[in-house]
Amino acid sequence: MGITYKDSGVSIEAGNNFVKKISPLVKATFDKNVISDIGGFGALYNASFPEMKEPVLVSGTDGVGTKLKVAQMADKHDTIGIDAVAMCVNDILVSGAKPLFFLDYLSCGKLRENVMVDIVKGIAEGCLQAGCSLVGGETAEHPGVMPDDDYDIGGFSVGVVDRSKMIDGKKITEGDVIIGVDSNGLHSNGFSFVRKIFFDVAKNKITDNIPEFGKPLFEELLRPTRIYCKQVLSIIEKGTPLKGLVHITGGGFYENVPRIFQQNTACVIEKNSYEVPAVFKLIQKIGNVDEREMYTTFNMGIGLMIIAAKTDADSIISSLKAAGDNARVIGEIIKSDKKEVVLK
Repeated sequence: MGITYKDSGVSIEAGNNFVKKISPLVKATFDKNVISDIGGFGALYNASFPEMKEPVLVSGTDGVGTKLKVAQMADKHDTIGIDAVAMCVNDILVSGAKPLFFLDYLSCGKLRENVMVDIVKGIAEGCLQAGCSLVGGETAEHPGVMPDDDYDIGGFSVGVVDRSKMIDGKKITEGDVIIGVDSNGLHSNGFSFVRKIFFDVAKNKITDNIPEFGKPLFEELLRPTRIYCKQVLSIIEKGTPLKGLVHITGGGFYENVPRIFQQNTACVIEKNSYEVPAVFKLIQKIGNVDEREMYTTFNMGIGLMIIAAKTDADSIISSLKAAGDNARVIGEIIKSDKKEVVLK
């Protein structure tokens, strides 16, 4: 026999077996609007929204950056898929949109079935947490382009919101409050910096027990990104007006918060209004990192900010706490001749 595709490093049989393994995981996320089954050329989704007068589709795409390297170092791959979903659906949420479906793209040097199945388990779990369907994806072997044990994840999600209920920041006014909702640690940003601090500067090993964390280093670094969709959408559905939502990702406080501001608007955030998690304190200590650098790179313990009228703050916080989130007022909106974040 002549040379086969498998001889070049790509196994169609392995790919087919992988699809069989993940099919139950994927189907468990389907809602009533999913029309197509797994394996088609395109995913079909019923786009009828009779409860909305003017439905607007909101899309988002992202990956998990170099947090992947930590998962690979630890050989723990069952949570990184949650991060991939979270980074997309949380971005969709800030418009007030409900995530409808998610698609993933997995590339790898060699298809290691157990690893890839663990990744998809995480993706499916993320979709369940967000209340959206995992309608499709692609897994591609790239021999010669990526090492056998390397992989990357990309994600894409679509949501929907009634145009009259879109959250765009236009109603934010002086005196409104900023409610900070806790993150689940580092989430999925700044990991090139994180790896430099812990592995290059501090010379830690991935399995080292860190006293400040009370757990091995990999467990802290791989805590999955918090998904805020169901709890925030529940508040919106109750009719509580939310004036602005900010997903704190790359760029931290200083880059993300002003994106929701209108002209002549700024905010003051009280740093002491909440406890900064130990991981951020340790990064700052090990690297002697400037405070502004920390608040520009990381979420510093706040994964989502909600801007609302002061009179609505208590009910919003109560709803979030009932859903298992820690939240509190961390700042307020002020008038200013420039869009900025002031930390006090």
